[in-house]
Amino acid sequence: MTYIHKYSSPLGGITLASDGQALTGLWFDGQKYYGDTLHKETQERDLQVFTQAVKWLDIYFSGVSPDFTPPLNLITTPFRKAVCDIILTIPFGHTMTYGEIAGIIARQRGIGRMSAQAVGGAVSHNPVSLIVPCHRVIGSDGSLTGYAGGIDRKIKLLELEKII
Repeated sequence: MTYIHKYSSPLGGITLASDGQALTGLWFDGQKYYGDTLHKETQERDLQVFTQAVKWLDIYFSGVSPDFTPPLNLITTPFRKAVCDIILTIPFGHTMTYGEIAGIIARQRGIGRMSAQAVGGAVSHNPVSLIVPCHRVIGSDGSLTGYAGGIDRKIKLLELEKII
């Protein structure tokens, strides 16, 4: 069973998902790939992980970096999980490029090169937006390319963090 919780953010509705123990999804309502890891059957329920995630979101939307991360269970491929693990290291108020992430993955795998486009595909399928801060990933020229939640939201999130 997948459990869900609705959250009203300054940037629109958010749906949170959980396996009962950890957060498995966080999407802006209507975003690209919305709920692509959700099971067909869901149930709204109050869970400790949702309480933690709501606290995290409240702190984040106040313009402060939360000092904790709710428990996460990223249901995705090993490559996408590796990309998400790197994204989780990007500090509040900072960015990293798709190419930089590709370089880290290449070094981790002991290969000469990794495609930044492959990283971009993984970033776009991030199952836990915001908490896994894929909005902090930018193009090598500083461009704000792609964001499943929409470029307007990406800009607002980066402004909130005083990046732009």
